[in-house]
Amino acid sequence: MKKQKGFSLIELLIVVAIILIIAAIAIPNLMRARMSANESSAAGSIRTINTAEISYATLFPTTGFAATLANLGGTAAQCAPGVPPTVASGCFIDNFLASNGAGNGKDGYTFTAVGAVGGGGGAANVTYASTAAALSPNQTGTRDFCSDQTGVIYYIAAGGGCTAANGTPLQ
Repeated sequence: MKKQKGFSLIELLIVVAIILIIAAIAIPNLMRARMSANESSAAGSIRTINTAEISYATLFPTTGFAATLANLGGTAAQCAPGVPPTVASGCFIDNFLASNGAGNGKDGYTFTAVGAVGGGGGAANVTYASTAAALSPNQTGTRDFCSDQTGVIYYIAAGGGCTAANGTPLQ
């Protein structure tokens, strides 16, 4: 009698079962690592916005802090060498962040930055608030981030509406 070559159905099913078990263990860890990377990117972007706001307010003291996130960026033509920054396009951050990822967010987060006139009644924006909110809470990130003119970055559980008043300072 001739001996057959190859694998039996049972052997193939065992291999498939082992692969599925390994995938069931690895995929949640991969998702947690991705969320952690998204959160790190969001906190870094808020830090970048803080630096840009200070630079903007220094360059345009009569305007103060930028009125919108878009004012901190600019297109390639607006930010070309030799072209001076303007109030509408400060060229302090890349246009992808300034346009909030063309409206789709960046690394699983959506960003805002809004300048506001203070209680003194002057024309300059003396305060600002910047936020990074997870696009899909508990999928793209578990925390939202925010900051203000103090430069301190705060966080709160995703979907909680981060403000300096309700957030926990990021260490």
